Amino acid sequence: MFENLNWWEIGVLLLLALLIFGDRLPNVISDGLRMVRNLRNMARNATGDLSRELGTDIQLEDLHPKAFIRKHLLSEDDEQAIRKPLQSMYDNLRSDVTGVHDELKDVAKAADLRTPSVATGAPTPAPPAPRPSYDDAT
Repeated sequence: MFENLNWWEIGVLLLLALLIFGDRLPNVISDGLRMVRNLRNMARNATGDLSRELGTDIQLEDLHPKAFIRKHLLSEDDEQAIRKPLQSMYDNLRSDVTGVHDELKDVAKAADLRTPSVATGAPTPAPPAPRPSYDDAT
């Protein structure tokens, strides 16, 4: 929670809290902790009630709609039946993109002027002459 703060910053925050709240600081801290505990209990009770109503074991992470459908409503066969047409389209698209990528690499390699062209036998162009600097001119 405080991984971005160093000890000095935490100390300054505590000192600032002490200046703002004064001798009420222990009460404010206990009220904040009580609120966090109550929120955790409410979440735990809500998931327990939902689990009891649906008749399955539900964790808090399972409440995401995709995870909920995948875990509780679809069997593995249903999930595979849904994925099969999409998986074949994905495989076809991936092979096409891989082919285009390989062709582009070949074209880029052939058009690269820094390397000598073995196929054409053309001589390698000389590197450009260095530009004179200001120090050379003075």
